[in-house]
Amino acid sequence: MEAGSAAVAHAEMLTRSRRLQLADLRDGLQIKALSHVGRLRLGNLTITVLPKLPGTSLLNLLRYAFGFRKLHLLCDASHLSEPCGFEDLLVAQLNTEAQELLSRGLRRSYVRRGERLVSPRGQINIGQIAREGGLVAAELPCRHYPRIEDTLFNRVLHAGLILAGSLASNLLLRRDARRLASLMEESISTIRLSSAVMNQVARQSNRLNTSYTASMSIIRLLVESQGITLEGEAITNRLPGFLFDMNAFFQALLSRFLAENLADHRVVDEHGLKHMMRYNPGFNPQGKQSPTPRPDYAITKNGRLRALLDAKYRDLWDKPLPREMLYQLVVYAISQPSNPTSSILYPAAHLQAKEARIDITDPVRGSSLGQVCLRPVNLNRLEALIQENSPQGRRQRIAEATRLAFGSSEPIPVASIA
Repeated sequence: MEAGSAAVAHAEMLTRSRRLQLADLRDGLQIKALSHVGRLRLGNLTITVLPKLPGTSLLNLLRYAFGFRKLHLLCDASHLSEPCGFEDLLVAQLNTEAQELLSRGLRRSYVRRGERLVSPRGQINIGQIAREGGLVAAELPCRHYPRIEDTLFNRVLHAGLILAGSLASNLLLRRDARRLASLMEESISTIRLSSAVMNQVARQSNRLNTSYTASMSIIRLLVESQGITLEGEAITNRLPGFLFDMNAFFQALLSRFLAENLADHRVVDEHGLKHMMRYNPGFNPQGKQSPTPRPDYAITKNGRLRALLDAKYRDLWDKPLPREMLYQLVVYAISQPSNPTSSILYPAAHLQAKEARIDITDPVRGSSLGQVCLRPVNLNRLEALIQENSPQGRRQRIAEATRLAFGSSEPIPVASIA
């Protein structure tokens, strides 16, 4: 890649945002994947990062984590295998969600309209007639509420299908997405997708538009996986492709699994540890806001904190625990004087992966200050538990959720330690 080119700028942006690590070496380009999967283009180079899980298993877990429906319109995802990109899984699911919505009929909503009509409808705007000094044409200003399909949710669905048609690497998926979008062109106006639009969709979500929940979730994932927002920057930089954050998926997956299977407990996502760190009022010259650590999950029971957990899509059985993650977990642990323990949940490919614990001690007195637990999650086992609907499967899910939240009480035998 030539210095100063757009490809180099994108490579630097990817490295700074920790989506990918790219280094231009003397004998070629070094590429290191972190926790994102997908496909993008840098100049004449196409980079494809594939997930470790097979397509069918990953789609099952995605459906569970984000609440996608399992529709009969989408056949088994084995045809979306490794030669296709990860984005094709999302596009295939969006196509089936959109097909289901279109076959049932798009939801209509009452929208306020103020316009001049030859045949009056709704309420005649007498005030406007008075301000204009009477009628000047054979029309009456009216306020009425027609029930139409051109709503925010349908506009976002239409724009999402257009976006999906441009992202999919599979020709059949691109064609299906564009065909579905064309069916909506006559009655739905165009809209530009952005984070602000998706936030507006989230605010307007209610029981009346529940059928759109899955498709809106997929479109949000597609939009967010197209850009990079660096810390401290307000502008979202567009990626030359698609990179999906597996950390977000892993966090959403465990959040739902824990919430559904921890009896008598409540799972709070991104719980803020308020008042743990505060600027000294006399030594805060810039008036900065005090930092608030936010573990991914706080497990509570009857209003009392039971556990603080983080989730990271990094196999800590094969890879070391980074210092910044360890320091963060230590902070979470010592924030609980009565139970100074925190845990990190990570996906482990090895079946023999077991929980590891790091004791935190006072460096002078040697007394115990707390403990950090590294707890593996076998995603293949999790998928099997999620799909098992028997009473035994229910008991196994409860046992696994309890292990993930609170750990195992059985230590590793000393004789087994090499």
